[in-house]
Order: sequence, then C-alpha cells, then structure tokens
Amino acid sequence: MTVSSAQAHWEGSLMEGQGEVEFLSSSLGSVEVDWKSRAGEGGTRTTPEELIAAAHSACYSMALSHALAGNGTPPATIDTKAAVTFVPGQGITGIALTVKASVPNLTPAQFAEFAENAKAGCPVSVALAGTQITLDATLV
Repeated sequence: MTVSSAQAHWEGSLMEGQGEVEFLSSSLGSVEVDWKSRAGEGGTRTTPEELIAAAHSACYSMALSHALAGNGTPPATIDTKAAVTFVPGQGITGIALTVKASVPNLTPAQFAEFAENAKAGCPVSVALAGTQITLDATLV
C-alpha cells in the first residue's frame, strides 16, 4: 500500500485570498493557488482542476502503457493531455483525455480498444467516475 499526501494552506476569503499546495510525498515543493485562476479571471497560479488534470494524464498514460506491454506491444511513446472543465457555481463538468501514442505492431482498432480500457481502468478515472470523461485516442 502506498499513501501519497499533499497539504494546502489558505489565507483570506475565497475571492480575494490565496493559498498554496505543498507536495509532501515527492518533496516537489509547493505551488500557489487562487480563485482568479480557477474562475478564468486572469490569474497565473495553479488550480485544483489543473492538479487533477496532471494526476489523470499521468495515471492514464501509466495504465495504457501497462496494458500495451502486457499484450507484448509496449509503446514507444504515449502523450496524454487531460483538460478538466470547471464552471463556477457548478463545479467540474467534464474531463477530456487526448492521447497520441506510438505503438509498433498494433492496428488503430486494437489501439482504440486498449485506449478505452485504460480510460475505464485507470485508478484516477475510477476515482472520478462521477464526472463525464471523454477520450480522443490517436495511434501515430
């Protein structure tokens, strides 16, 4: 079992305040967060949604890589982008995964099946099951 942890510190009100998230498990340091960035009002700090996108893109890539290697067709490369949509007053309304991968000895149809299975089985996808997750997968 592995437990990963981070912590957040916030000062002030939601609209005027700011905070930071510190990555405890990896010792990556900390990043600043604020409402302006989250609401699309010109902020330059990270957001909870960007942190979710980072986790989802990494987890998805790892799940897809593992499945492909288990098939005897390990990928040369996998590039995954996760775009998490946040609407103030509604919350997270969707996640769009876009993946481009180079996988020798695999047809586009086979790749599409592996890509969909990775979307369904990735632990972060499972944790976010209450959110609509779309996938655009391309074999390059």
